[in-house]
Amino acid sequence: MKKTLALLTSSLLLSACASFQQPGDKANAEATPDKKAAPSKSAAANRKKSPKAKVQPQEDALPAVELSEDILYKVLTAEIAFQRGQWQAAYVTMLAAAQQTRDPRLAKRAAEIAVTARQPNEALVAVRLWTELAPHSDEALQNYLGLIMLGDSVDEIEPLLSQRLKEAAPQARGPMILQFQRLLARARDKQGGYAILQKVVQPYGDLPETHLALAQGAFSVGDGATAQREAAAALKIKPDSELALLTSAQVASDQQEATRLMVDFLRKYPDAREVRIAYARSLVDQKAFKEARSQFEALLKEDGEDPTTLFALGVLSAQTDQLKDAESYLQRYLQVLAAQPEDDRDPSQAILLLSRIAEERRDFDAALRYLDQSEPGADGYVNIQVRRAQLLARKNDIDGARKALEAAQSESSNDAEQLQLLQAESMLLRDANRTQEASDVLKGALERFPNNTDLLYDHAMVLEKLGNFDAMEKSLRRVIQLAPGNQHAYNALGYSLADRNIRLPEALELIKKAAEMAPQDAFIADSLGWIQFRMGQLSEAETQMRRAYALRPDPEIGVHLGEVLWVRGKQDEARKVFREVQAKDPENDVLKSTLARLNVKP
Repeated sequence: MKKTLALLTSSLLLSACASFQQPGDKANAEATPDKKAAPSKSAAANRKKSPKAKVQPQEDALPAVELSEDILYKVLTAEIAFQRGQWQAAYVTMLAAAQQTRDPRLAKRAAEIAVTARQPNEALVAVRLWTELAPHSDEALQNYLGLIMLGDSVDEIEPLLSQRLKEAAPQARGPMILQFQRLLARARDKQGGYAILQKVVQPYGDLPETHLALAQGAFSVGDGATAQREAAAALKIKPDSELALLTSAQVASDQQEATRLMVDFLRKYPDAREVRIAYARSLVDQKAFKEARSQFEALLKEDGEDPTTLFALGVLSAQTDQLKDAESYLQRYLQVLAAQPEDDRDPSQAILLLSRIAEERRDFDAALRYLDQSEPGADGYVNIQVRRAQLLARKNDIDGARKALEAAQSESSNDAEQLQLLQAESMLLRDANRTQEASDVLKGALERFPNNTDLLYDHAMVLEKLGNFDAMEKSLRRVIQLAPGNQHAYNALGYSLADRNIRLPEALELIKKAAEMAPQDAFIADSLGWIQFRMGQLSEAETQMRRAYALRPDPEIGVHLGEVLWVRGKQDEARKVFREVQAKDPENDVLKSTLARLNVKP
């Protein structure tokens, strides 16, 4: 269970920290001032300390054109044609109306028609007109840039960007420069986009945003030295800029240098929240979980209701075996989400982890109660129901587990979710040694999804357990036909033949094929060693088995290695391996049957 919990928390750490901005993300956030986000209390406090002048966008005047019968007729005709699927007639008519009236709204509509019809060239013509008629429209500019980036002639955008910066209010130029950098980075010609950026921002070298944009641009084209130099220049202009420091860390030569920059900055500016978040993330990446936890705890002192920090601390605490703390943080996280119904975060990961923690202390009822906090239709609901079924099965209530899964199936119309639920049901039945029922579930699932390779593979494994080897082979052959790159199907068929000691040359070829596809797969390496053992190649078998067991000390691989060693006369070493397996999994059926067959007492 602890291994399962560790795997779960390791994967959740990625999603926990993914909610925090990456070192380069803040530039994008500042470059898009109209992006809505719920600020933390600390962010609000920082804004009070350093008020920024509010920049009012310049409005473009609409033409004083009377809505004549002719214009109304053209607009209506275009819309009707578009609804009937006649995009070309609709586009031409709408564009002509825009040219006639000089109304940017009609040019915008013509562009929308072309974009919907997937006609980028026509869309670009309409957007050019839209930009001409509304030269101060951010929406028009962004669409213009977006379409230009799809082509090869990005240089036509340079005069427009230069003019926009020239006309902008001084306090608006910094965010605008960062916005332009992000848009130019999307160009198909990366070097061309970067060259335009350099020309456009050249008059504004006194702005830290200019150097930040150039650092990001240089970094995007692989010029690390220039990126580091420009980021340092931005930091020199504004030494307390979190954005400049984060950019410097992002473009640093290595992780060690990035860490040093963040640590030094935090010593000078301990309230730098964004830098502390980035530092905590880097510690997670380096698997320094205890140190990362201390950073998140500092963040929580600043804002005790921040859900992302609470979730990260919950996961980190679980990762470091502080399960009581983990439970407390995750409970608080769910309480905060419940008090913020407008927050669209998915609570299912926290619910699942809380359930795992309760299971760890063998409190299955508490684990089930945590799952009750998820409602039908919520994100992650199917995963919750699968988890519920697994817990019921652990309480030996297989029928209750099946009812939970069947109820979830009736509530879902999604094919992917239906497949997940059917596979979970068959797995529960297999683990409970209700093999025939598992086969029946999979057979029914294959009637609905006949070419699903996962179902076919699972059914093959159940059929093998039932001793129906012909049907098993037919199912695996079907998997190979549908998915020639599925190494597991080759391996499973080859291993089955080897284990039954039949058609050994064919089994060897199948397993070799699997090994070519996945040379580091421990189970495939085990199969290769097992077929070599069956063919009397004992030295090669031992080498393969040792390699497989080193890759993954799985009980079944250990049993195979022990048997090879025993047959080779290395009984003491074999007993040692058998004892290791027995300590890990004393009820392992393969171990029991092997020890009985060899008459070994480890």
